Amino acid sequence: MSNYNTDYQNSIKNPNAFWLEQAQQIEWFTSPPQGLTQNELGLYRWFEGGKLNTCHLALDYHVANGRAEQLAVIYDSPVTNTIRKITYRELRDEVALFAGVLKGLGIEKGDRVVIYMPMILQTVVAMLACARIGAVHSVVFGGFAARELAIRIDDARPKLILAASGGIEVSKKIHYKPIIDAAIEQAEHQPENVIVYQRPEMEANMQKGRDLDWEELMVDAEMTDCVPVDATDPLYILYTSGTTGKPKGIVRDNGGHAVAMKYSMKAVYGVNSGDVYWAASDVGWVVGHSYIVYAPLIHGCTTILFEGKPIKTPDAGTFWRVIAEHKVKTLFTAPTAIRAIKKEDSGGELLKKYDISSLQYLFLAGERCDVATYNWAKDLLGVPVIDHWWQTESGWAMLANMAGYPLHETKPGSATKPVCGYDVRILRSDNTEAEPNEEGSVVIKLPLPPSCLPTLWEDDIRFIESYLMPFEDYYFSGDGGYKDKDGYVFITGRMDDVINVAGHRLSTADMEEVVASHSAVAECAVTGIADELRGQVPVGFVVLKQGVAISEDELQAELVQMVRKEVGAVACFKQVAIAERLPKTRSGKILRKIMRYIADGKAYQMPSTIENPDVLEEVVEVMKRREIGVFRGLS
Repeated sequence: MSNYNTDYQNSIKNPNAFWLEQAQQIEWFTSPPQGLTQNELGLYRWFEGGKLNTCHLALDYHVANGRAEQLAVIYDSPVTNTIRKITYRELRDEVALFAGVLKGLGIEKGDRVVIYMPMILQTVVAMLACARIGAVHSVVFGGFAARELAIRIDDARPKLILAASGGIEVSKKIHYKPIIDAAIEQAEHQPENVIVYQRPEMEANMQKGRDLDWEELMVDAEMTDCVPVDATDPLYILYTSGTTGKPKGIVRDNGGHAVAMKYSMKAVYGVNSGDVYWAASDVGWVVGHSYIVYAPLIHGCTTILFEGKPIKTPDAGTFWRVIAEHKVKTLFTAPTAIRAIKKEDSGGELLKKYDISSLQYLFLAGERCDVATYNWAKDLLGVPVIDHWWQTESGWAMLANMAGYPLHETKPGSATKPVCGYDVRILRSDNTEAEPNEEGSVVIKLPLPPSCLPTLWEDDIRFIESYLMPFEDYYFSGDGGYKDKDGYVFITGRMDDVINVAGHRLSTADMEEVVASHSAVAECAVTGIADELRGQVPVGFVVLKQGVAISEDELQAELVQMVRKEVGAVACFKQVAIAERLPKTRSGKILRKIMRYIADGKAYQMPSTIENPDVLEEVVEVMKRREIGVFRGLS
């Protein structure tokens, strides 16, 4: 790697040349004749005219070029007491066979396939098999409820759903099939088939005529070759929460994605081909797509597929055990995981059982990393701890201390500097640039580099309105932050009503919709407040209908169950408070941000548009009574 400043400036001043050079690092069926183009709506595309196949890059290329017997995936599942190691050749053959299953059911290039599966090898096979034949997969996290799955089915309109009989959360078995059946019943679009992988730990009931058994189909399947696709063809759709309650289908293309994934492994994470890389996330999230499945395999690494938790599977030393046993070089996880380990084993006694000398870097992302957690991990592990920032929309890091170069000095609380390709600015509401240390909107000057979303699934208008219209010629990230005098960027949090629960980006609008449906509720607000373990957790504030008599505890119990059923346990919705009034602007907008600041103990400025300033005193009393946020234990 050359000098960061030189490469960064080249990537901003001449993105075409910079990314065409990076595109030469992957194998194309037809090399792209150009880098950046724009369509009739002015939306950017990368490598139009190039042809490739992502599965070929991840598997077949390595089998043909000396890595056939190298381990591709290590499946480590403490919840089932299973470790399975699979080589590039073995994985290629299994994927080619399952691609034959899909082809035999009439799945073709461009068809959508929804994947609702846990952290098992078959999930990786399912994703790569879709990529192999040019089908567009949409993975839905196994913790989402039937309603959320139904919404995604109706938007993506899949021909097929790929499922497992269930997932395992620590020692609890979660049966997926009843959720899938309920989702299909609720959805307007009806997929033709559901293929179910029956896990030994639990068996799903099958619906005759629609449901098919994974293993039975594999018996008669024929191996299928990779299908060339255009660089601009979609590889996958991944839904992320929107403030309207309707999820946004983030589209990831094949060409730009593959180039960025290959580039990022060395440039951002400092990883070489053949190294063992572990992203301790879930394939249901963008981290799992990018850095459990695609990037490590495209780069020729061995990737860890971990089915467990940082604690209780069996204890807070499980991460150190995995690193020691499999010789992990780079670990990427969420600050929540580190906080959970710290809480269980603050002195790091369990680490002493393991030799983790293979570990060279710890990367953190998914939520803001607090300084205490950062320092604890750095002191305990004795390796660089790199807090970096990115989104589902980008697909890879936008800010990072890039390990492919000599590391910058770290500033705890900052994700350091922009990654090559990202012209990150801080803007005021009038489109002018903020001064150093002045907080504003975090935006990226267009064009975005490869792998960033080119649009939303079948919704160019919403893409433009959500991301491009707030600031002309910029991508609006939705996050607030500031730059210091040295150009270090500090992300301070969302500027909308999307919250981050343990790295899971969730819409408070979704939860409010559920809370508002309760027969006793006249109006409500759900806002995310700071939580030591999870980063943020949602809290519901409700105003009762006139004449309704129900206790706070009874209402809380009912609403918790409703949100769990409709949104999923992943929402971690556990607190409800009854209020006489909610603070609003004169136009009727509930001041959720102010409520969040009160709960977090942050200073705030009274909005000039507030309709009822005295209600904030009432909110404080409500929070004290229910021991919410900074008022915990002070009632």
